[in-house]
Amino acid sequence: MEFIEMLGRVLLELAEDHGPSPAELAEVGVKDDSIVRVNRQGDIELRRPESWDLIGGLLGEFEISIKRETGFDWV
Repeated sequence: MEFIEMLGRVLLELAEDHGPSPAELAEVGVKDDSIVRVNRQGDIELRRPESWDLIGGLLGEFEISIKRETGFDWV
C-alpha cells in the first residue's frame, strides 16, 4: 500500500476541506507534531508508540491537496 506521511498540522489544515474536523482529529490524539499518513483511498493513520492506528478518512479530491501541501508523492 502507498502512503504520504505528514505532520499533524498539515493534516489538520487539509481535513477542513476533505474529512474529519480538526476537533474530531484532536479527540483521537492528532496534534501539530503528530506523525500521520494517508493512503490513496483516503484512510488516515496516526503513529502510536507501538504501531499505526486507523483514525478516519479523507473524502473528495484530497490527492491534489496532499501533494501540494506536502511536496511528496505516494510511496
